Amino acid sequence: MAPVVKGELSDAEQKMLDAILKGSTAEIAALLKEPGVRVDCLDKTGMTPLQHAAFKGRADVCRLLLDNGADVNSNYHENDYSTLHFAALSGKVDVTNLVLEAGANVDHTNSVNRTASQMAAFVGQHDCVRAINNFFPKFELEKFTVPTGFEKEPKLPPVLLNPLYLLINSTNLNPVKVALFLKEHRDLVLESYKVCKVLDLVVECAMKSRSTNDVQAIKCHYFASIIRHANKSLKNSEDNLDAFVKSLAKGRDSDGFQEMQDRLVRQSLKEFPYPESQLLQTLVRQIAPMKIGDGSALSVLISGMYGPSFEDDTACTTCGETKAEKKCSACKCVNYCNQTCQKLHWPTHKKFCKILAVEQEKREAKQKEEEKRQKQKQAEMEAEMKAAKLTEATSSEETQTKGDNSAAAGGDNSQAGGSESKTEESDINGKESGEEKTTDNKTGEAVEGSAETS
Repeated sequence: MAPVVKGELSDAEQKMLDAILKGSTAEIAALLKEPGVRVDCLDKTGMTPLQHAAFKGRADVCRLLLDNGADVNSNYHENDYSTLHFAALSGKVDVTNLVLEAGANVDHTNSVNRTASQMAAFVGQHDCVRAINNFFPKFELEKFTVPTGFEKEPKLPPVLLNPLYLLINSTNLNPVKVALFLKEHRDLVLESYKVCKVLDLVVECAMKSRSTNDVQAIKCHYFASIIRHANKSLKNSEDNLDAFVKSLAKGRDSDGFQEMQDRLVRQSLKEFPYPESQLLQTLVRQIAPMKIGDGSALSVLISGMYGPSFEDDTACTTCGETKAEKKCSACKCVNYCNQTCQKLHWPTHKKFCKILAVEQEKREAKQKEEEKRQKQKQAEMEAEMKAAKLTEATSSEETQTKGDNSAAAGGDNSQAGGSESKTEESDINGKESGEEKTTDNKTGEAVEGSAETS
């Protein structure tokens, strides 16, 4: 097979790259079918179509290219960036997970010796960092869908493979978000015994392997705890888990603190079967001194699992999902990712909405006043600068005028000095000539006297 050359693209391949940037998936699919079009063609920088799609965050195009045999570990980029690097830099968790599922190498480094996870952390794409660092490969679950030994049926029904895989690889640990996921995939709750048994086996493997993975173990145990609680809340097989989700989203009347969430997190850690875990001991030391309501056990758990992070002002108040774009229309103080989350939080929020609205108005008024003060201060500074410049210009003109006058006066004095010098010189010359004449007369008289004497 001839080596791939950077920048040698056919017209159809160039159209495909252009379509990845701003075209439709159908257009790209049609171009892939044209004769001579290579799915792994390279542009002049060494980027493949899959890497372009990953960088643009287009999950649909990435899936199409992967289905057509695109190489997820292509290594021709001029700066050694991999497809996973571009996916992580895009900030799209779904694209990052898609690339990981395709077998991307998480340890590959670029020209500055940084992995995809490190580059994502550098540009602030923390959700992608979590997705990479906590990735659980699908084949580790697939082995539970096949009967082994004397088993008549697999430990995990094949129909539950994908939803359980998505749950394990999710990075949002908020109990409401997990409960909403279980509501969409209710079979995980209906088959809770088998699902939790598989999760327990994953925990055991993570803790007893040569390289212990405390994070993966505690995470899977935490999900198993929520599934068990959801199953206990079922009234019948037709229950859609609405009551369970609402109970997790409900806050206390006094301060809105979501007490059931906090108790669920504490109970999950208390039941973790491996007390020798260093991560567990760290979490317990931080949570144990806190009374319920004084601090959030969920926040401690997230920090312990993923590392400390700054508070996200865009996170959904209900489910914790980042980049929530909607706000309460009344107080404009709380964020929601959709109407479902707003409805779930309203029974708690309505008790504090008016108070928050008043506080928000005060903050906005204070902010406007501060902005007005800053503008006024800026105007005063500009006026002072103008006055200083004007004073400086006036002073410069006066200095120049004085200099001119001094120069003119110096010229007059020079002329006067010249005439005085000449007068003094003539006087001196006159005196000298007079003295010479007197001397000559005296000399003549002396000569005459000496002649007479002779």
